[in-house]
Amino acid sequence: MKLLFINGVNLNLTGKRETGVYGSKTLEEINKAIAAHFADDECEFYQSNCEGDICTKLQSAVCDGIILNAGAFTHYSYAIRDAIAAIKIPVVEVHMSNVHAREEFRHKSVLSEVCRGVILGFGENSYILAGESFKL
Repeated sequence: MKLLFINGVNLNLTGKRETGVYGSKTLEEINKAIAAHFADDECEFYQSNCEGDICTKLQSAVCDGIILNAGAFTHYSYAIRDAIAAIKIPVVEVHMSNVHAREEFRHKSVLSEVCRGVILGFGENSYILAGESFKL
């Protein structure tokens, strides 16, 4: 199985910013842990702070499933929403924090209704749970 993990805006600062929310591991360390967990599968990792680049990655993906943490784009990017809706590859929306226990503006996702499912609040394990969902 081939899984594509896409991380959006500001997630390159994971481990450096808001460690009380996102933890102290860097995105690179989290990606290594994910790859180790899925050692029998092929994992690709992509991060961009640019909305259009994420849309292009979604549109050009060749894989069995996509795990997407769009960061703040989750709450307002109709471009990413439309890119997800346009592809046949299933996408699972992921958030490390429980967005419903945070600021009000984080409670609404414009992506959720075009995703296969949503996993949130389990820190870096949210990515692993999302990846495992493709094996069900």
